[in-house]
Amino acid sequence: MATLTAPRTDTPADRISDREFNAIRDLVYARFGITLGDHKKSLVVGRLQKVLAQRGFRTFQQYYDWLKNDASGQGLEELANRITTNHTFFNREPAHFEFFADTLLPQLVERRRAENRRELRFWCAGCSSGEEPYTLMMLMREHLGADAPNWKSILLATDLSETVLRKAINGVYDAERVSQMPLQLRRRWFVAHKDGNVRVHDDIRRAVIFKRHNLMSATFPFHHQFDAVFCRNVMIYFDHQTRLELVTKFHHHTAPGGYLFIGHSETLGRDETPYEYVMPALYRKRPQG
Repeated sequence: MATLTAPRTDTPADRISDREFNAIRDLVYARFGITLGDHKKSLVVGRLQKVLAQRGFRTFQQYYDWLKNDASGQGLEELANRITTNHTFFNREPAHFEFFADTLLPQLVERRRAENRRELRFWCAGCSSGEEPYTLMMLMREHLGADAPNWKSILLATDLSETVLRKAINGVYDAERVSQMPLQLRRRWFVAHKDGNVRVHDDIRRAVIFKRHNLMSATFPFHHQFDAVFCRNVMIYFDHQTRLELVTKFHHHTAPGGYLFIGHSETLGRDETPYEYVMPALYRKRPQG
């Protein structure tokens, strides 16, 4: 007697149709500005299959339909956490931190003292798990020294992912992540934590403002301009037009004479950006007058 076999049903872990992939790709681009090429199909499946299993969806189409109708926004936040890559470490691309400590800060602090305006404002856009903003705050404290309490030092750190923001706020890292930090900063601004990890000193953790922010927002909710904007290794996920639009918004929120730092793997066409080129991955807004 012939045995009847149920027709094979592919699970989300097996495959994603072109139609399903294109729908998710378009949604990711529209909401987050991230471009997913055809070669990212396996990445999408690998990073989302657990989400589909946990939420009880058998196909990516079911998952997509749910995302489109999820009024809470939790599904999109979860999607952003899964799709984005948050690989970083302390003192990544150290030339930027050297310029910040040796050139930008001394010049800015001297100018503000002459203006009798003791205020510094910086923004880390796409701060990931906090290594970049914590390093900048440490360098500010080192430069200002005992005079630091007399300054209003604003350092806003934003990211799309709530998951990495929670890690950043916690400020706990394994020793390997901080191994490339200058010894002076390691000794002064990190304390021993359990399981062989280290934690950023409370004075530094409390000084950084962490907020969730989507760089694809039409407008940014900032009332003051920043002396420098750090957006490093974020725009590699954006297409050309999205980068141009984002840089224009950054320029609007940069104070005259302020700087834009981008990743060394990223480039801006010198004829297409309102910033002046300073050196690789560093641009400056023209001073007034």
